[in-house]
Amino acid sequence: MSTTTTTLKEAIINRRSIRKVKKNENITKERINEVLKTALHAPTSFNMQSGRIVVLMDAEHEKFWDIVKETLRPLVPEENFGATVERLQGFRDGVGTVLFFENQETVKQMQENAPSYKENFPNWSQQGSAMLQYAIWMSLSAEGIGASLQHYNPIIDQEVKQTWNIPGEWSLIAQMPFGEPNEEAGERTFLPFEDVVKFY
Repeated sequence: MSTTTTTLKEAIINRRSIRKVKKNENITKERINEVLKTALHAPTSFNMQSGRIVVLMDAEHEKFWDIVKETLRPLVPEENFGATVERLQGFRDGVGTVLFFENQETVKQMQENAPSYKENFPNWSQQGSAMLQYAIWMSLSAEGIGASLQHYNPIIDQEVKQTWNIPGEWSLIAQMPFGEPNEEAGERTFLPFEDVVKFY
């Protein structure tokens, strides 16, 4: 587990999808709390702050991945289910999971407050969520904590809301299991810089 500080550039370059994580007693609620406090500085359009976060740790985290497994069981062909279970176990073996939500009541309120931008607020809400996800992911990575971004919604939404008493107006966007890295990240490939970036 890394205890060294890192620069912003290093955090951006070194952030990777770590899909197999494991428990580590040094990854505490207090430490994750500090990560989240920093990440909440991520920007949102009109400072709308529609993002909501639920952090599941320990037994609650394991319960979440059990829900995902049982929800997928009737949907995945039996011959493929073993691989699915193995993948989910890589998440479940970790310390916790961050659930990302968007508060649709906030979006609706923004639409009423600024009606000339009404059509844009749902998209801006998603963009704000993406920046929050990235800020948390980079912050975890900078702490030496492995994470990946998963999307098992909407099939799990109803049971998740019932299990953890989530407000009805919160919509689940993504899930980020985290823990001590338990695999080496694969190599990344990139499009040619010139194909992506244009200067005029």
